[in-house]
Amino acid sequence: MDKGTVISIIAVMIAAANQVLVLFGKSPMLIDSTLIEQVVSAIFTIVTVLHAWLRRKKVNMAKEKKKDKKSKK
Repeated sequence: MDKGTVISIIAVMIAAANQVLVLFGKSPMLIDSTLIEQVVSAIFTIVTVLHAWLRRKKVNMAKEKKKDKKSKK
């Protein structure tokens, strides 16, 4: 695994842990409003997962492109 993949996995794990904490009412954020806290937490999780997914898609496409170049030689 490359460095970017490890960072993406860690970020997704942090986002998941944050969601679990919010579900149990143990806010890791210093926000008083429950609704705002849940919205911020959900946005953080969605952005993190989308970033990891898009990064993985980009890496797979690069691998396929490299494989195609090798097969053409």
